[in-house]
Amino acid sequence: MAKNEKISEHGFKVFVVLTFTGTSVLNVPGALIGKAKQDAWIAAIIGIIIALLIVAFYNKVATQLGNMTLVGYAHKVMGKRVGKIISVYFVIFLILNCASVLWIVGNFISTAILEETPQIIVNGLFMIVVIFGCRLGIEVVTRSAEVLYPWAIAGYLTLIIFTLPSMKLRNLKPFFEAKSIDVFHAVLLFESFVPLTFIAFLMIFPVSINNIKEGKKAFNKGIIVAGVLLVLLTSVTILALGTEWANRSVYPSYALARSIQLANALERVEAITAMVWIIAIFYKTVLYFYGAVIGFSEILSLKDYKALTLPLGVIIVILSQVIYPDVVYEMDWDTTTWIPYVFTNAILIPLFLIIVDRIKNK
Repeated sequence: MAKNEKISEHGFKVFVVLTFTGTSVLNVPGALIGKAKQDAWIAAIIGIIIALLIVAFYNKVATQLGNMTLVGYAHKVMGKRVGKIISVYFVIFLILNCASVLWIVGNFISTAILEETPQIIVNGLFMIVVIFGCRLGIEVVTRSAEVLYPWAIAGYLTLIIFTLPSMKLRNLKPFFEAKSIDVFHAVLLFESFVPLTFIAFLMIFPVSINNIKEGKKAFNKGIIVAGVLLVLLTSVTILALGTEWANRSVYPSYALARSIQLANALERVEAITAMVWIIAIFYKTVLYFYGAVIGFSEILSLKDYKALTLPLGVIIVILSQVIYPDVVYEMDWDTTTWIPYVFTNAILIPLFLIIVDRIKNK
């Protein structure tokens, strides 16, 4: 791993925000509305509060890791053999996540924007950019994020502001009608889609941050900024579209952007918002891909991770074609199998390693 690469605290915060809002802007509002209906905004707020607790846990884990990645920590605590088994399992998790995000961006572009373009072409071209970014290094990636960050925030705010004339308060009523179990399930989906996937930052955070203490603060700030944006977008989607229309849309936030029309003078705003989403999805894909490449390079004891970027990138493009047969399967996977799967990798593995490490130390 390139341990000489260092990320500024602001760069890390920006990276967190863009990663948080990546695919979440496309699939989280619809998933929450599908479960909690007009009370989805409540589930989003509860989700942000729990997300801060999860990030606090990851900050504790990062302190325990010292100057190691999660894979390196697994080798140290469990020894080479058992450590490699755990590491391979975790890296496969990152690879599958990367393929999943690539499928989402390919499906979105090929169905909503470039309808006659085969999805594999979209996935392949997108992955080339991701590989190129990873080969340049995580420091360069976060610097580019700092440049694009203001434009991304401006894009989200533009969507919210231009939707104001279409909002109807009655779409939020009646308040608190959703059953507690439905809100609970919506919160679980929120945690599984966003903060639990931040376990991938433990492949970067302990090693590349200039100041670990300031990095923890940046982590929290990034969660708060992105969380507020996501709560606003979920609320705006309900207010402007209503729960029935939003629930019928595969990508309700994109449908929201397409509905914007001001005095026949401002149309096609969805092109701008789609560009912002694709930028954010790029950084989320980079996070998973970089973590997977770094993890495999440590498992194989390689000095330079760059040799793995091309072959692993090809594997991920192939996986992205078969990981989900269709949208229905993807939605079913997200609401059933995905939750325990991400919980195992994001909570149980780091918690197990910390407990074993402390027992060994005593």
